[in-house]
Amino acid sequence: MSESPVRNSHRRGPQKVYSKNIDAKVTSNGVRKKRVAIFDVDGTIFRSSLLIQLVERLIKNEIFPESARSAYERQQKKWLEREGDYGAYIDAMVRAFKKNLKGVHYGKLVEASEQVTLEQEKYVYRYTRDLLKDLKSKDYYLLAISHSPKTILDKFCPRMGFDKAYGTIYEIGPQDLFTGNMVDEHFMYNKAAVVRRAIEKENLTLSNSIGIGDTESDIPFLELVAKPVCFNPNSRLYKYAKRNAWKVVVERKDVVYEL
Repeated sequence: MSESPVRNSHRRGPQKVYSKNIDAKVTSNGVRKKRVAIFDVDGTIFRSSLLIQLVERLIKNEIFPESARSAYERQQKKWLEREGDYGAYIDAMVRAFKKNLKGVHYGKLVEASEQVTLEQEKYVYRYTRDLLKDLKSKDYYLLAISHSPKTILDKFCPRMGFDKAYGTIYEIGPQDLFTGNMVDEHFMYNKAAVVRRAIEKENLTLSNSIGIGDTESDIPFLELVAKPVCFNPNSRLYKYAKRNAWKVVVERKDVVYEL
């Protein structure tokens, strides 16, 4: 689904460690199912948050008012000073985005998304960037699942080589203006449900699948894949990974190592 105009209820709106000779599953009618690699985006590939950069760009473009920052400045300051939780900062950013998106023309969001992508498409982690290239060469289906708006994911993810990206979708009303309402909110915040839909819809298999995430919100889909990788994990995901003997990879400056 994309965030092309929606009216009323109608939606338009690394390391080379994986063998290339793993057989894909074949259905009873002989159709080959592709292996899938599932990536979170923010903090896993992109070295920031696409939502954060999008909101700042919308303010710079005078689409959002300067006052929009008041909704997240306090949480941002606490996070930067290592006194607050990153999740609380992102939640505040989401609230600011939803509140100020109402009445914005769809084309303005597309324009801002293109600008952020062009400016920051190389601001990525080396490990996941190289892993994406490696898996692409081995004919994996590359799937991105993020809570960032799908409009910006549809600009950023193809440049990373992804076949499909799932993200949050916002309703568009008359005259292509956003209503401020999110479409299928409960579904999009359940990454395991998103994976199951993609597996069925895109004729994929979880056999020999790979998943890469960085926070506890990625646990539901990491539990589904054959090879979960926790990349630069926060403390909650790190503890969960250690209990379950999942692979943990850390990238700091120009060094990549496993814990």
